[in-house]
Amino acid sequence: MNPTLHSVRRDAFLDVAQRLVETKGYEAMSVQDVLAALEVSKGAFYHYFDSKQALLEAVVDRFAVGGMAAIAPILRDPNLPALTKLERVFAGIAGWKAERKELVLAIVEVWNSDSNAIVREKLRRLTVRLMVPLLSAVIRQGVQEGTFHVASADETATVLVALMQGAQEQATDLFIARQANTIPYELVERTFAGFTDAFARILGVPEGSLTLQDAATLHFWFG
Repeated sequence: MNPTLHSVRRDAFLDVAQRLVETKGYEAMSVQDVLAALEVSKGAFYHYFDSKQALLEAVVDRFAVGGMAAIAPILRDPNLPALTKLERVFAGIAGWKAERKELVLAIVEVWNSDSNAIVREKLRRLTVRLMVPLLSAVIRQGVQEGTFHVASADETATVLVALMQGAQEQATDLFIARQANTIPYELVERTFAGFTDAFARILGVPEGSLTLQDAATLHFWFG
C-alpha cells in the first residue's frame, strides 16, 4: 500500500469527523454520517478505524501532534533564552487551542464521559511522550544560562508535564463551572496563579518572573 495515499485517505476521514464533532457533536455523530459525507462504504471506514471511539481518538491525537508541531520552531530558536521559550510555548499552545475553539469545546463536552476514559489515558501518555523531551531541552538550556535551578532536567520535565496535565484537568472543570455561572472569575485567576507559582518554585525562578497564561487568554476562555 502506498503510505502517502493511505495517509491522505485517513486524513479525509479525520477532516470529516472533526467537522461533524464541531457542528453536530460527538454523541450525535454516527459512523454513517461520516460514510455519507465521504460517499464510501463501511469497509473503507473499518480499514482505518475499528470504532467510532477510535475515530475520536485519532482526531484528538492529530490535534495534539499538530499543537506540538506548532511550538517546535519556538523550541528550536537558538536566540531565545529558556525562560522566554517556556512562556512562548505556553502562549503557542493557548493560541493553537484558541484557533480551534469549536473543536476544543466539542471535545470538552464528551471528555469526562466514562466511555472515553481510555481515550483520555492514551492522550495523557502521548502528551508525556511528546512534551517531556521538549521541556527537558528547555530546562537544560535554562540551567546552563543560570536561570533555572534544578537537580535534573529530565526528572523536572516529567514533574512539570504532570503539573501541566493537572492544570488542564482543572481548567476543564473551571470552564464548565464558568459556563454554568457557578464560580466567580476570580477563582480562575487564583487557580492559574497557583499553578504558575508552582512552576516557578520547581524551576527555581523568582516569584513573578514567569507568565504561563496571560490575562487575555484567561478572559478568552473564562471571562
